[in-house]
Amino acid sequence: MFNLFLLWFGALLSHFCSRRNLLSENLVLRQQLAVLKRRHRRPRLSTFDRLFWVVSRRVWSGWKQSLIIVTPETVVRWHRVSFRLYGKLISKIRKPTGRRPTSREVRELIFRMVA
Repeated sequence: MFNLFLLWFGALLSHFCSRRNLLSENLVLRQQLAVLKRRHRRPRLSTFDRLFWVVSRRVWSGWKQSLIIVTPETVVRWHRVSFRLYGKLISKIRKPTGRRPTSREVRELIFRMVA
C-alpha cells in the first residue's frame, strides 16, 4: 500500500516538474541501468560513463538525487581530474613563449656592422 502511495505521489510531483528535468532524470537513470546490466559482479564504470557523469554534473542541477551507482563525491573527484587533464593538454598545445631565434644571416650582419 505504501509503494502505491509513493507511486502516486511521484506521478503527482512529476506533473509539476519541467519536461527538461524529467528527460534529464530519465537519461541518467537509463545510463545507470545500462551499467548495472553489464555482466560483472561489481559494475565497472568505463571512461565514457565517467565522462557522462561529469557532463551531467555541469549541465543538470538535480544530478545528485538520481545518483545510485556511485557517490556524488566520486563524480566531483572525476570532474577535478578531468579539469587537471584539460589544463595539462592546453599547456602542451600552446606555442612556446619568448623571442623567436634570429637567423644566422642577421646575426652575422649585426656583428659586421658592429665591427
